Amino acid sequence: MATSRVYVHYHHADACSKARWNARETFKFMYDRPWKHVIDFYSNAVEGKLSVLSLFQIKKSLLVKDDGETESKAIETELETCGRKDGRTGRWERVNFKIVLSYNGSSFDGWQKQPDLHTVQSVVEKSLGGFVDEKKAQLLKKKCKPLEGRVLVAGRTDKGVSALNQVCSFYTWRKDIEPVEVEDAINKDASGKLRVVSISKVSRAFHPNFSAKWRRYLYIFPLDNAEPLCESGKNHENFIFDENHGKQKNGLLSEENTEEVILSEDDEFEIEESGKVNGLEVVEKPSDFSVSKVDQLLQQLQGKVLSYKMFARDTKAARNEGPPTECFMYHARAAEIRLACSEYAEGRRVMCVELVANRFLRKMVRVLVATSIREAAAGAENDSLLKLLEASSRRATAPPAPSEGLCLFDVGYTDFDPQTSLIL
Repeated sequence: MATSRVYVHYHHADACSKARWNARETFKFMYDRPWKHVIDFYSNAVEGKLSVLSLFQIKKSLLVKDDGETESKAIETELETCGRKDGRTGRWERVNFKIVLSYNGSSFDGWQKQPDLHTVQSVVEKSLGGFVDEKKAQLLKKKCKPLEGRVLVAGRTDKGVSALNQVCSFYTWRKDIEPVEVEDAINKDASGKLRVVSISKVSRAFHPNFSAKWRRYLYIFPLDNAEPLCESGKNHENFIFDENHGKQKNGLLSEENTEEVILSEDDEFEIEESGKVNGLEVVEKPSDFSVSKVDQLLQQLQGKVLSYKMFARDTKAARNEGPPTECFMYHARAAEIRLACSEYAEGRRVMCVELVANRFLRKMVRVLVATSIREAAAGAENDSLLKLLEASSRRATAPPAPSEGLCLFDVGYTDFDPQTSLIL
């Protein structure tokens, strides 16, 4: 008989090491949730039927109006003016538009344009085709390319990730175009899944990505009506999972980056009889977590420049060395709130995580959320996330939480004001 193999991805030797969920357990806990209510919430917010700010006890004038339009700033910067100071004229006087978009992530295959996929960028650029100047139109025709505009964006979002104030820009040398014309063209082609929040003319120097000083993400995690991770005393899958465990839950994405475990029937029998497999004791894992504990874990990241390469995904190792992985976290908090829901008179219980940083790495928010929940459930020390930054393998962190809970709330081009935080 072949020797059974057991893979445990987490080997930290602290007091709660045996209480931590492994990758497969964390994945199951994340995905066995009523995500449809979160998706519907973001959809209503994009359509302007409700305001996300109504969930928080804050002064709305500090952030965004109820109708979704960005509140005008008292400080006028050079980026928000259209003139140039170097005296150049002619074709240098191109018109640059700053476009703020809101879209439902479940309706698109992410932001970036890709062949045969329905992405936000492809819809926007197709809508802008009628506003390109004659010289560019002739060049595109000569190259047998479709007549489309080109947009730059503050941050590319993955499939399933929504945005309420995504910022992009588009320039043209035509002087006869008004912002309202561009807005109408985009809204017309978006079929209600994408909406222009605001549009304005800005200086040629404005770049939605490089000019941004911070980004704010929200992650909404359902707390109600989830199946328990295990039934006390009955389910041994809380420690070891069969390799043929289902790959899809609630119609969401298939499992990714989780450990495969191979057990024989004899091994499973041995667990039932002795509570051990290959000398490893099977420990009953926790089935829930504390939102306040997640808040305590995240607060340790605030005000520090740290390398988050252990929390990144889908990036090459060569890009994960040194300063390129460093981020400054302005604000990191979690709180329990309630979403309006017809099934619950007082609303559905959810956890909202608010993260504000100068930059984010690929899937960094989703991994941070999942890892924070895992550490909170295990009862880890408050500095456990800081310790994970020093890990030697990304398997020390949890697999990404579902993209359906993530939303790019807004992007800032002036210094971040802590008073504008949603969770205080």
